[in-house]
Amino acid sequence: MQDDKQLKSELRKKASENPEKYYAVNVLREEGFARGKCSKCGKHFWSTKETATCGDPACSGGFRFIGKSPAKNKIGYIDLWKGFSGHFKKLGYEPIKRYPVAARWRDDTDFVQASIYDFQPYVVSGEVEPPANPLVVPQFCLRFNDIDNVGITGAHYTGFVMIGQHAFMPPGKWKQEDYFKDIHSWLKKGIGLPNDEIVFHEDAWAGGGNFGPCMEFFSRGLELGNQVYMQYEVTPAGYKDLNIKVLDMGMGQERNAWFTTGESTSYEAVMPSVCEYLYRKTGVEKDSEIIEKFLPYSSYLNIDEAEDIEEAWKSVAKRTGINVEELKGKILPLAALYSVAEHSRSLLVALSDGVLPSNVAGGYNLRVILRRALSLIDKYKWEVSMGELAEKHAEFLKEQFPELSENLEDVKDILEVEKKKYHETRKRASHTVQGLLTKGSVTDEKLVELYDSQGISPEMFAEEAEKLGKKIKIPDDFYKTVAERHEKKEQRAATEKKEKLELKGVPETKALFFDDYKKTEFIGKVLKIIANNVLLENTYFYPTSGGQENDLGTINGEKVVNVFKQGSIIMHAMETAPKFKEGDEVKCIIDRERRLQLSQHHTSTHIVNGVCRRMLGNHAMQAGAAKYPEKARIDITHYESLTDPQLKEIEDESNKIIKQNLNVKKYFMPRTLAEQKFGFSIYQGGAVPGKSLRIVEIEGLDVECCGGTHLDRTSEAGQIKIIKTSKIQDGIIRIEFTAGKAAKKEETGKQAIVQELAAVLSCEPEQVPGRAEELFEKWKQKVKKGKEIEAKLISTAKFDGDVLAKTAEIFRTQPEHLVKTAKRFIEELAE
Repeated sequence: MQDDKQLKSELRKKASENPEKYYAVNVLREEGFARGKCSKCGKHFWSTKETATCGDPACSGGFRFIGKSPAKNKIGYIDLWKGFSGHFKKLGYEPIKRYPVAARWRDDTDFVQASIYDFQPYVVSGEVEPPANPLVVPQFCLRFNDIDNVGITGAHYTGFVMIGQHAFMPPGKWKQEDYFKDIHSWLKKGIGLPNDEIVFHEDAWAGGGNFGPCMEFFSRGLELGNQVYMQYEVTPAGYKDLNIKVLDMGMGQERNAWFTTGESTSYEAVMPSVCEYLYRKTGVEKDSEIIEKFLPYSSYLNIDEAEDIEEAWKSVAKRTGINVEELKGKILPLAALYSVAEHSRSLLVALSDGVLPSNVAGGYNLRVILRRALSLIDKYKWEVSMGELAEKHAEFLKEQFPELSENLEDVKDILEVEKKKYHETRKRASHTVQGLLTKGSVTDEKLVELYDSQGISPEMFAEEAEKLGKKIKIPDDFYKTVAERHEKKEQRAATEKKEKLELKGVPETKALFFDDYKKTEFIGKVLKIIANNVLLENTYFYPTSGGQENDLGTINGEKVVNVFKQGSIIMHAMETAPKFKEGDEVKCIIDRERRLQLSQHHTSTHIVNGVCRRMLGNHAMQAGAAKYPEKARIDITHYESLTDPQLKEIEDESNKIIKQNLNVKKYFMPRTLAEQKFGFSIYQGGAVPGKSLRIVEIEGLDVECCGGTHLDRTSEAGQIKIIKTSKIQDGIIRIEFTAGKAAKKEETGKQAIVQELAAVLSCEPEQVPGRAEELFEKWKQKVKKGKEIEAKLISTAKFDGDVLAKTAEIFRTQPEHLVKTAKRFIEELAE
């Protein structure tokens, strides 16, 4: 299958041979534009002037708008979206709110990287209705392929707002010329650009499984936006026409604010209050004369395009007439300041939207930019707080993104915890660097490996090496390299059992367990039998999925030992080849006690999840879950281990929810409507496919997409008892618990063990070793017999008689503490 680059190249060539078919050529000609071919890059472009080069800065001579923008309307950052959305509302487009940067509705990416990501795959494929049509959206996006360029080029960001102009139309209603006229009218009227200041580029775009021709628009060396006409879907067999045609115009709010104001750097136009704050706090002064000479050529320092960055610096220095070292001395501290400002804004949005820095998946890249910012702060010895910067950004952005002010305290807490982890890493770095340098030189690959495995940044390494009299050259594209290592998202807590049977032509099974979890007896019709596997027309048997174990029971008195899904078909695995035949009507009985216990554990998982988010913050999301008859577990995203008081509060609050006897609503909703009503936190634990979503709502606490069996009211869970908690990986905390009868059994088992241990502790000190040995032997026998609760508590027991004897002696005079002491021992054993 071709990659995005190949698809774009092939389509670009095809479109250039027949531009009338792919672009709004008639409109361009009516407006006085003529087609040309760039003498430098070979791209086709449209301009009202006779020129040999296109509008790209590398071809046309860099940025030429700084201090002299051709835009008649000088528009500030926040006002730009207000003006754009107002302009397009008059043209019939509906402005909508941004989606969160965490792309929870998709299973192929961690973050939204373009405004069209909001609508892939279901809206773009035509399967789901868009929230409005046509629409415009100010979508905050995260991309980590340009980390090393941030601050230097004046135009690069890890986090930016892509203003999207979108339409999703069947071929008969597709109006490409009108869409082009609409964006052109914004350039002319909204920004106030005359046609002779605009250059349009013919191009192609691919991403997210779709592609099509596009028209980029430039002015004085700066790309202002790109209007894509998405027409094709990428498949393993090649590409095919989309069922609907999609307009995908993306315009950077940052670039356009910078362009219209003509500020010396985009960062000053985009985050003026934060830049002013940092100038005061750091004492860094901006040499306007040098900046004015440097910025037109700053794009030449793009890490992705410069073959030799040192040579690029020399070239820029020559063009500006400034010595290389003097130029670096003035520019690099400013670039560091702008990087800190930019990274803190990206972190504010990501953390506020519920994503945590970590050493895995998308969270890894957040930690990369956070630690890069902290290392720059350390390098220049600035007294700057990332939490304060987040607050400054939230205040400035409040009119456009008021939600960023709602979770500020959580954001500050997370940033503070990450800062402590960073400084702990710094302390370890000295010893590590010394050990490595004694063995010889350190390769670029080793630097990347050190960052990946131990969090030691190249700046830390270079600093420690300098103390030892050695100089380390940091790779120019270091942060891009480490970010690329972590682009693929890892999968967690998958419980779906994969079976592959020949089921061609078999209709999908109608699943009835959504309607009533108490329904455990029914009559079914046998459609197909494959060896021991039975397919029913309709079934109440729940298959293993969504972290919940399958039902067990009987069909016509014969044992069902497994239930699993293959696509939309549910198969019932029998203990032996069934005696009944295809076409028979059969009596089906589900194990009622097992179904009840699994339903109690599943609904209790939602209760614990809702309580954790209420207590710990918006970032506490389900990262995985499992529900068994004996117990359940939920993995939540949280930045530090839970304390005993926190765990007790979670348990107490969960049981309060049970006592409140809240209604547990279960119903199906159209996907778009569910997202609009409840937001994207409905996607707990992963993306959910389909145009219709099953919603499980515990009133006032939790709303999630879920296909499991659930109680009707919270009181039916009986009781929730938390067994233990553990940190299973960076940023993921596991809570194990029981509910219903399993909770009572667990409590009874734990109380028995506590009493037995307390009895040993109450003996005379000299008797304790012998009694302890007898007790441990008794416990070992219970483990052998497979008693689940006791086994989990005592299988790791390593206390010897002398320790118990000493403890018994200490607490001999304080019998009221005996049980408490015994309980503490039990908790240690459980750990």
